Amino acid sequence: MSKKTQTVEEKLKALYTLQLIDSSIDKIRTVRGELPIEVQDLEDELEGLKTRKGKIEEEIAELELAVNKRKNTIEEAKEAIKKYESQQGKVRNNREFDAISKEIEFQQLEIELSEKRIKEHKAQIENKKEVLSESAGRVEERQELLDQKKKELDEIIAETKKEEEILIEQSEKEAKKIDDRLLKAYRRIRSGAKNGLAVVPVERGASGGSFISIPPQRQLDIATRTKIIVDEHSGRILVDQDLAEELSSKVEKTIAKLLK
Repeated sequence: MSKKTQTVEEKLKALYTLQLIDSSIDKIRTVRGELPIEVQDLEDELEGLKTRKGKIEEEIAELELAVNKRKNTIEEAKEAIKKYESQQGKVRNNREFDAISKEIEFQQLEIELSEKRIKEHKAQIENKKEVLSESAGRVEERQELLDQKKKELDEIIAETKKEEEILIEQSEKEAKKIDDRLLKAYRRIRSGAKNGLAVVPVERGASGGSFISIPPQRQLDIATRTKIIVDEHSGRILVDQDLAEELSSKVEKTIAKLLK
């Protein structure tokens, strides 16, 4: 039967059957809980920690390079002092002696400054190494937790993957039986509901969506299955309890058969 020639009852049956299958998929995904989000958050956090750790390592490398440059400066200054000291014995007048003495004094100051900078750089390196050690420990800790969470998630997915794939395939088949306008409305209502329920039965005179009593005449209209009725409080599509029970039993058997 084409979608255009479907009766309202057939449309309601198709909608509620789809709802039951989609709810079964929801239950599987609920078992996974917040694990996928936790794994993603841990991966993002770990990436940030690794980036920070890498930056600290770069800073330490730059400081160590600066220390080596200062050490080279000291060696060059010492060589220059030796050269100037040897020249002092060959000067011809006080002006030349004073000029060489100033050069020696400058090189000595250069040595003192470099030694001071080396001391400062080494202190910075030690501080950064402490931070790096803490950062590395944090990376290791979060990596272990991530591996644990991934393992848990992989185990749950492995247990439910086949069942979920079968149900998704069945959901897609059922969705094709519903006209596009109604299917779009179903998906819109479903996406806006916390529990994913877009089609609910009337139970004990109340909507399964809002639990607010429905007037007797309204209940009768729902039971006749001659028009699609939406709960004015929850916005969900309503079906009568008899239809809900009939389809629940039928879908349950179908799913059990598919999963064998």
